[in-house]
Amino acid sequence: MAKDFSTREENYSKWYNDIVQRAGLAESSAVRGCMVIKPYGYAIWEKMQAALDKMFKDTGHANAYFPLFIPKSFFSREADHVEGFAKECAVVTHYRLKNDPEGKGVIVDEDAKLEEELVIRPTSETIIWDTYRQWVQSYRDLPILVNQWANVVRWEMRTRMFLRTAEFLWQEGHTAHATKEEALEETYRMLDVYADFAENFMAIPVIRGSKSENERFAGAVETFCIEALMQDGKALQAGTSHFLGQNFAKAFDVKFASKEGNLEHVWATSWGVSTRLVGALIMAHSDDHGLVLPPKLAPIQAVIVPIYKNSGQYETVCNKAREVKEALEKRGILVKLDDRDTHKPGWKFNEYEFKGVPVRLSIGPRDVENGTVEIARRDTLEKEVISIDQAGQAVEALMTEIQQHLFRRALAFREENTRMADSWESFNRILDEKGGFILAHWDGTAETEQKIKEETKATIRCILLDENKESGKCVYSGKPSGRRVLFARAY
Repeated sequence: MAKDFSTREENYSKWYNDIVQRAGLAESSAVRGCMVIKPYGYAIWEKMQAALDKMFKDTGHANAYFPLFIPKSFFSREADHVEGFAKECAVVTHYRLKNDPEGKGVIVDEDAKLEEELVIRPTSETIIWDTYRQWVQSYRDLPILVNQWANVVRWEMRTRMFLRTAEFLWQEGHTAHATKEEALEETYRMLDVYADFAENFMAIPVIRGSKSENERFAGAVETFCIEALMQDGKALQAGTSHFLGQNFAKAFDVKFASKEGNLEHVWATSWGVSTRLVGALIMAHSDDHGLVLPPKLAPIQAVIVPIYKNSGQYETVCNKAREVKEALEKRGILVKLDDRDTHKPGWKFNEYEFKGVPVRLSIGPRDVENGTVEIARRDTLEKEVISIDQAGQAVEALMTEIQQHLFRRALAFREENTRMADSWESFNRILDEKGGFILAHWDGTAETEQKIKEETKATIRCILLDENKESGKCVYSGKPSGRRVLFARAY
């Protein structure tokens, strides 16, 4: 570990940024608020995409693509939607540049002003529902189950790579249904898909819940979410699924003829996750030695490092390493053999440890003689020497074991850092001393929710879906409350 690499305790924010940059995930760009996702970081996103895309298609969805530019007038059709996104919109006003006649570079050509300004996509509900009006005439055209992989722009002044940038990558599902019941079923189904992905691929336990009215997606009737807890005690919203009711169908006049012959408005959902999941992966599992990746999302699941002193040993060791690589690949493991002679083995050990590769195998001349290989696992930093003939079986078993161990460790951390507060004093004490999730009574009013946020920077992360009704008093107002909700400071 480099001497100037921050630990989590010393400076959590710097520790996070150090990992992003030194592990080769991303870097700042020439455009303020935007990042360059480097190949290793993008490879993690591709693994996420592949897993999620299969899950979407397995639940009946198909991919499509809609324009990046949206007519500004579209946003005025749904009042809550425009209010929610107006401050974040980037707007295109002209379609051409020209040379400055005074020789001062390039300027906007005022003769090329657009008749209607275009908003660069902050989200796609408006352009998609304008399109759906052309696609839907009858109940026979429903349901529409569409997903889009795209980039979006939401102008941010304070940014952090992967977690909050002006431009980011995501997927957004947009579905249309004949009934309210079908749309609600879809909303819950996709929430479960996200939870399944977070827990079984990212190895991050999540809590399902609904958002308070203040925290709902702009234009939604209900917003459901999965919430994860990061190692610094802050929450991160890892996915959202929205029941849009008939709001957008009414705004864009999307109607269908029902089986009974009635003309009715369509029911809608939307749901999405973004590249902030890469940030969640970093903060949930990584340590003071660098990045830690769950095997299911690791671009390199195992790396083989040859150890040698001269060219003769190099050939002998590398030949054996190639045999091990082939044995692992036959078991479907993503393996890299780092046989570069430009870097020493110790440098490579540090490199792959910092990049979070789940398993490292090292083979030296003595290993070749003894028929052994050393295996090191990234999650616990434990090492063992085994028979080289057992390497394939051992590494395959470690893929499952490491994946499960990371989940169990993250779950134990969440349980240790989820606490109940029954008074304003205890609420503040827990928040300032320990952080984490706090289960506390809330009187259900937006006014109280806003005051808690202003005074503590904690928000209602969600109203638990599997909650047990419990009478009590609001920790802030003292008014009657029928349930506890989940509070935390968050990203």
